[in-house]
Amino acid sequence: MHETLEQKTFREKLHEIIFEADTKYGTYFDAALLVSIVGSIIAVSLESVDSINSQYHTELVFAEWFFTILFTVEYFTRLYITRNSMEYATSFFGVVDLLAILPTYLSFFIPGAQSLLIIRALRLLRVFRVFKLTRYVGEASILGTAILESRSRIIVFLTTITILSFITGAGMYLFEGPENGFTSIPQSVYWAIVTLTSTGYGDTVPLTPIGKVLAIFIMIMGYSLIIVPTGIISTELIKAGDFSTRACMQCSKEGHDLNAKHCKHCGYELNHSGKSVSTASPDDQS
Repeated sequence: MHETLEQKTFREKLHEIIFEADTKYGTYFDAALLVSIVGSIIAVSLESVDSINSQYHTELVFAEWFFTILFTVEYFTRLYITRNSMEYATSFFGVVDLLAILPTYLSFFIPGAQSLLIIRALRLLRVFRVFKLTRYVGEASILGTAILESRSRIIVFLTTITILSFITGAGMYLFEGPENGFTSIPQSVYWAIVTLTSTGYGDTVPLTPIGKVLAIFIMIMGYSLIIVPTGIISTELIKAGDFSTRACMQCSKEGHDLNAKHCKHCGYELNHSGKSVSTASPDDQS
């Protein structure tokens, strides 16, 4: 059955409101959504307080179901307005949106499952799209790209640090021994990692001169944990460019280049107003 012009226009308008962050009604929708998410998190949190739950149990249960039904309608609306529903359903936010409503329904079969509703806090990540915070969304995309591009060097760096932690931990076990609290190599490696990250619980400390020298080496090496990864990621940040907040109507993914004409994820055409348009013939759309 072919989609009528009216239906298509309504669908595109809904997509613009729900998925776009740079329109008036889109901003209103995102703001209302964030308020609802915060309200639902507060309701779930208060339900875990016995003194409050015993006095306002009925009201809290009503609030829980109200927000769950609201988010359920929103979830299926997002599926409807996304041309490729599976793209949205399997995306990060799609999975989070689904997990945000499942616990309430699962509580019919698994008592206490509604406590998992706290996962709705992840939905607050949408705050970056509210009030046209384009630069923050772009910076988040750039940072993610930089980390992804530098993953091989980060893995090498973390592997080196892990190996050094095992070597220094074994050295502390050898030089200090069980009599000074280093009862085993795993416990000594744990101490080395705690010292390396500048946490320093103080539950175990070296007492011998050579142990103290080794501890100083670990502490100084800990400062490199800040310098090296920062340099690695900064290099990639310089290479990365800016991105827009336009959402593709086909797959609902963002992070396109500012001058992009097509979605870099599925190839769907983007028009200049921020909406997505199809290049397919009317007979191909149903």
